[in-house]
Amino acid sequence: MTVLLGLPGLRSSRPAADQQRRLSDAYGRVAADLRLSLTDRCNLRCTYCMPAEGLDWLGRDELLDDDEIVRLVRIGVERLGITTVRLTGGEPLLRKGLEGLVSRLATLDPAPVLALTTNGIGLASRASALAAAGLNRINVSLDTLDPDTFAQLTRRRRHTDVLDGIRAARAAGLTPVKVNAVLMRGVNDHEAAAMLRWALEEDVQLRFIEQMPLDAQHGWRRSEMVTAAETLARLRSEFSLVVDPGHEAARGSAPAELFRVAGTNQSVGVIASVTQAFCGACDRVRLTADGQIRTCLFSREESDLRLLLRGGADDPTIADAWVTAVAGKQPGHGIDDPSFLQPDRPMSAIGG
Repeated sequence: MTVLLGLPGLRSSRPAADQQRRLSDAYGRVAADLRLSLTDRCNLRCTYCMPAEGLDWLGRDELLDDDEIVRLVRIGVERLGITTVRLTGGEPLLRKGLEGLVSRLATLDPAPVLALTTNGIGLASRASALAAAGLNRINVSLDTLDPDTFAQLTRRRRHTDVLDGIRAARAAGLTPVKVNAVLMRGVNDHEAAAMLRWALEEDVQLRFIEQMPLDAQHGWRRSEMVTAAETLARLRSEFSLVVDPGHEAARGSAPAELFRVAGTNQSVGVIASVTQAFCGACDRVRLTADGQIRTCLFSREESDLRLLLRGGADDPTIADAWVTAVAGKQPGHGIDDPSFLQPDRPMSAIGG
């Protein structure tokens, strides 16, 4: 369901710092982290995300262009307290002119922290340019160390490309490079310890994420999901994991529970997004590639900022619409509720 908002006239003026508003909801949470999808397209076909033939992609005219993206992010950082912008997809490296867009976002005032979540295909040749353009952080998705398992999961033989991209990101100074892994029962769940050994050798931060019901096929079953508790048990069979009190105190809204690997200065993260939902501390808001505000990955309602942009709305009116959308954020994702329904859009169309 899309919520359509009115179309007023055009005016623009930057608010004074003491007049800046916040993206607050009825539960005391304040959104300062924008997840910004640049495209719904992807060059992998991961079995837990989409069918082999792909999906019906958005048309070019449906996507926000670079000017529209920069304007919305500017409104977010100038007027609404957005401090972090994570570029997602689909696969954001498929967005033409990505480095130029990153450069424009990096010059906003105040400048947001810029991050990117990618599958790593093509990253090896672009990591240095992205860092030079102003990218601060990067997350790369990698679920397996085995090329054959990778091909089984993604329906593509691009495993080496991802590994090369991770190393290029580290060489470009986008550290700590975070590697996101989803374990699937009977497929790659036996690799947990091996992946941590690899991460320690590569000097990247590995984070295991519980699989969420965001597949286009709606085939997710909680009984088949590898839980965070299971993952930790597998890791602890070979490693001593130490809770870092300093991290716990500073964790705030960060989704990952971090554990230091004993005998090293490195850590591993576990994101229990289903079994230990962190909704109560959520500080995220999402903007889809076609300009829809979503307050949660699992929202079934959206608020249309693209319509306002293209209808001539001024900055204050767009800010008002954004504030209204976030004010209606639900208390949690509701996966455990008997009435829970997956969102109509899959992850590739929402943005991670």
